[in-house]
Amino acid sequence: MPASKPERGPAWLVLPTYEEASNIERLVTDARDKLPAGAQVLIVDDNSADGTGRIAAELAEREESIHFLHRETKEGLGPAYIAGFRYALAGGAGLVIEMDADFSHEPAYLPRLLEAAEHADIVIGSRYVPGGGVSDWGALRRAISKGGSTYARLALGLQVRDLTGGFKCFRREVLEAVDLSAIRSRGYAFQVEVTYRAIQLGFDVVEVPIVFRDRQTGSSKMSRSIVLEAIWRVPLLRFGR
Repeated sequence: MPASKPERGPAWLVLPTYEEASNIERLVTDARDKLPAGAQVLIVDDNSADGTGRIAAELAEREESIHFLHRETKEGLGPAYIAGFRYALAGGAGLVIEMDADFSHEPAYLPRLLEAAEHADIVIGSRYVPGGGVSDWGALRRAISKGGSTYARLALGLQVRDLTGGFKCFRREVLEAVDLSAIRSRGYAFQVEVTYRAIQLGFDVVEVPIVFRDRQTGSSKMSRSIVLEAIWRVPLLRFGR
């Protein structure tokens, strides 16, 4: 008789926030409707001034499956995700999903990522595979985004089309194997670095198509320093520095 497949822990959705008071409650509600039974939601807030943390704390107090992690300072996307990953792993997560908190990533795609995670170590919701795309962006921003992914792919010698995408699902084993304490990227280069390190360890990646849309409320967190970090840090990954 074949051995039974070990039971996987619940899926955890990690949502890093900074000044997302206008989005967070509706996003959590929509996401929970698309997640399987037993899934957990973790909001990681970097001391937002607009009351995001207060809303998150209230949500966590009302629902056992919603968790809130308050961070005292704004350190960037990378450190927030690492704190969230560690929290989820400590909570017994079998799968860890990351997504933006501004509705750029549609909660309707969550089942697609989870289904693909049955057969892959990392699943990326990809803008740059057939069926994927971007809406609400002008030609310049589209060119910068796609150019950034192409730059990272060529610099690192990878086949992944959307290396800078932030809508991902990781199996627990991936985040346990990747040395989270060694990750230095703070902005969107974090997405490239985690995926690259995982591939170097032998984990496989599958991309599923999504349509990314621009945020409807609030302001973008993109800055010149984030872009510059990605430009100089990506080549250093290739040379192991």
